[in-house]
Amino acid sequence: MAERTPKLFGVILAGGLATRMGGGDKGLLQIGGVSLLDRVINRFSPQVEALALNANGDALRFNELGLPVIADSIDGFAGPLAGVLAGLDWAAEQGAQSIVTVAADTPFFPRDLVAQLVRASEGQKHPLVLATTPRTGEEALKSGGSRRVNRHPTFGLWPVALRDDLRAALEGGLRKVVLWTDQHDGREALFSAQPFDPFFNVNTPDDLVRAETLLELA
Repeated sequence: MAERTPKLFGVILAGGLATRMGGGDKGLLQIGGVSLLDRVINRFSPQVEALALNANGDALRFNELGLPVIADSIDGFAGPLAGVLAGLDWAAEQGAQSIVTVAADTPFFPRDLVAQLVRASEGQKHPLVLATTPRTGEEALKSGGSRRVNRHPTFGLWPVALRDDLRAALEGGLRKVVLWTDQHDGREALFSAQPFDPFFNVNTPDDLVRAETLLELA
């Protein structure tokens, strides 16, 4: 009998403050007449068994999406790790062993994101992998060669088994994603950045304009 594949759920992280966009829900902004969130859902849902949205505040504003909305359990907008923890707690209630997270403002992430993250985790006791892309040009020069890749900490594979450890770290003040993943021997999955970085995210009004121009390449 073939080994049963563990349940793997998806969580869209939309719990940020969007200060560079003037506040509000960036995911509800549109490119090509379709919201960023709808684009993310359409790209992500075929890759996972179930999907939830991590967002804070009134969940009713997302009713039309038809997704469970899970809020941070750590007060004070503790960053993406708080959203990861909320997702892990939700997945644990459903009997899932792992989650993959994506950002709500990144509409062009790879269609094989989950498959590549899972592949990179082979052999790990607790699958923990972040997405990366190569650094090129000025980015590589500025880094001084210290790192050859950009890590995308909102795009990762996370084990439910480590959720209590993550909770303790957050309650202790940890906020930087890679500090926690490095503590647990997190791995990296490398994705191509051609013809553009698929993890390009919409942080500013100018980014929204650029996203429109990238639609033809996505």
